Amino acid sequence: MDAQPLHRALGLTDDELNSIKQILGRDPNRLELSMYSVMWSEHCSYKSSKVHLRRLPTEAPWVICGPGENAGVIDGGDGVAIALRIESHNHPSAVEPYQGAATGVGGILRDIFTMGARPVAVLDPLRFGTLDEPRNRWICEGVVAGVSGYGNAVGVPTVGGELVFDPTYAENPLVNVMCIGLLPKDDLVLATAEGVGNLAVLLGSSTGRDGIGGASVLASAGFGTAEEEEAKRPSVQVGDPFEEKRLIEACLEIIRRGLTVGIQDLGAAGLTGATSETSANAGLGLDVYLDEIPRREPNMEPFEVMTSESQERMLAFVTPENLDTVLAIADKWEVRHAVIGTVNASGRLRILASVDGAVEADMPSGSLTEDAPLYNRPMQEPADRAERAADDPALLPAPDDATLDVLNMLYDPAWAYRQYDHMLFLNTVSGPGADAAVLRLAAPGVPTSGTRGMAVTTDGNHRWCAADPRQGVAMVVAESTLNLACVGAVPKAVVNCLNFGNPEHPEVMWQFSETIDGMGDACRALKTPVVGGNVSFYNESRGANIDPTPVIGTIGLIESLDKRPPGSGLVHGARLVLIGPRSDVLTASKWARERHGHRGGTLPPLDLEVHKQVVDFVTGVVAEGLVAGAHDVADGGLAVALAEMAIIGNCGAQVDGINGHGELFSEASSRAVLVVDNEHLQEFEDRLEATGLPFAHLGAANGDRLYVGGSNLLPLVDVAVSDLAAARTQAVPVALAAGTAH
Repeated sequence: MDAQPLHRALGLTDDELNSIKQILGRDPNRLELSMYSVMWSEHCSYKSSKVHLRRLPTEAPWVICGPGENAGVIDGGDGVAIALRIESHNHPSAVEPYQGAATGVGGILRDIFTMGARPVAVLDPLRFGTLDEPRNRWICEGVVAGVSGYGNAVGVPTVGGELVFDPTYAENPLVNVMCIGLLPKDDLVLATAEGVGNLAVLLGSSTGRDGIGGASVLASAGFGTAEEEEAKRPSVQVGDPFEEKRLIEACLEIIRRGLTVGIQDLGAAGLTGATSETSANAGLGLDVYLDEIPRREPNMEPFEVMTSESQERMLAFVTPENLDTVLAIADKWEVRHAVIGTVNASGRLRILASVDGAVEADMPSGSLTEDAPLYNRPMQEPADRAERAADDPALLPAPDDATLDVLNMLYDPAWAYRQYDHMLFLNTVSGPGADAAVLRLAAPGVPTSGTRGMAVTTDGNHRWCAADPRQGVAMVVAESTLNLACVGAVPKAVVNCLNFGNPEHPEVMWQFSETIDGMGDACRALKTPVVGGNVSFYNESRGANIDPTPVIGTIGLIESLDKRPPGSGLVHGARLVLIGPRSDVLTASKWARERHGHRGGTLPPLDLEVHKQVVDFVTGVVAEGLVAGAHDVADGGLAVALAEMAIIGNCGAQVDGINGHGELFSEASSRAVLVVDNEHLQEFEDRLEATGLPFAHLGAANGDRLYVGGSNLLPLVDVAVSDLAAARTQAVPVALAAGTAH
């Protein structure tokens, strides 16, 4: 049997090889072929998604920097800018959970401080297979340990995220990481190799063989057999958070002192990515000297050096006059450094053996990025879509005991976030477990009153998006903005991590295209431009794709933090008011899918104009202190929302008039439960009635039991708050310890 051609082994198609030959005017050598293979991989080039991503709204007066840079940047007011970014490390985490997650955190931190921002918060939306499988437990525990091990050591708080278990992720866990950073607006730095004669300085760790081809080998192909998966283990990077901490401080000092004209982290594609992107952005050329690159392993081949994704490395461009100062700062922080290249006017990226040595690779600077292939892949609506839509879960039998369903749908992500330090910097006002994390808005070097804040949340729902990708993602965007409203924040911008199956499958590309349009519609209506994101394709194993899982990270601003947001707990003696349209549609609900395995039906309607009104009203009454608690209705419906509020407040409630299990478990959008004390009840009601929004008085918070009565006055739920708390807190630890999960 003939050996596979090298270009195919590297993930390039025959047509892509021919394009490279046309660009170079000759056959590529091994180094050049390797460089094109990583830069033209799905992970780096977005070759299957770029034609669709262009349809997203990306501009607003407060957007300073949108998609295309290492991170999006928005104006936070008072001279403060906020950098935000979300990334995936799904495939590495499936192979090596601890290092996959740890280096995911390290990479997202570098994306932020590359912009000149100090990272101040991390969020980790995580998704795993059910915990009754040993491998899923191993991955879950390893990933959470990796996030905590890196984030805690490097000194950035993890303030929020998600923890989801579903069979769709059994072979393909999703490890998404979002980071927020703050900077003075005037300190923004972009990834560009400006200035002929300027020098490229490599800062940080030496280069090794870990992570070679990580972008193309891992994130740009699905998984096959266990043996094939094991063979990919060397492609997983290895992180060192202490090196990262030194690198952060050195780079931020260099940036603050105005000593660099451009800077770029070494992430996917390693030196190839950093050198090609910066030179292309500047429209200039760059000579890179292989023998000047520090290495930690002997006898590394040129293609290994240029495609290694060894962590904790940055590439800074400095003038010759500033070089000694930059190197002195690096020495102060004990950061390794080397001058590895020179900017020139040739418009070509050349890799040389040494300063005066032989040319090992030579290509137009923009050919690795701007000339990457773009595919408008075939799309096809699922053949059974109409049949599934007609299979209404309303036909499922009513539960004999809705209380048991509620208990079995509760689980607390605290097992994960208690392993994270979320109080670093002492800027965290509301941490993990809240509807959205709240932090003080205080950038180093910018004098502020310290009373303004920002809120951030990550949200996703594969059930909704599997039922209808377009409306499902719109519901996710809607949920994220309502989460921010519940802590009094005005939504300002979105980043997205789009986790999908194999783009070569027409149904997957249909899901992706529908998702883009649904996200675009929702973001335009809710005035939340998309300032950055990430696409993770090939989340498939043995031909089975995950459910479409767009994860939305949303940031909002709080004008005053004179007092802490009210939280989402019940308060004894207060009234409960449901804001938003009532619904009994059960399609794609946790109750229908997890409790009954039902995947059909049509999603409940979403009126984005009404949703915007709900968000604005909730934001206002929370910010003005008219409510004692607020919680959105989403995962698990009204039943889970009330149960969580009872647990958080250690208080029961008497709720009546719920129209059966449909209204109890529906996950329709645009709804929130507000807790209003008697002192503010009249003013609250006057404000609410003036809006014309639909609402319902649910009852009062009191006692130590949650009682939910139906319209026929018979109880739907009747349970002690202590039993709810026990079910919620014990679910994940018990499942991890015993290998069982409800």
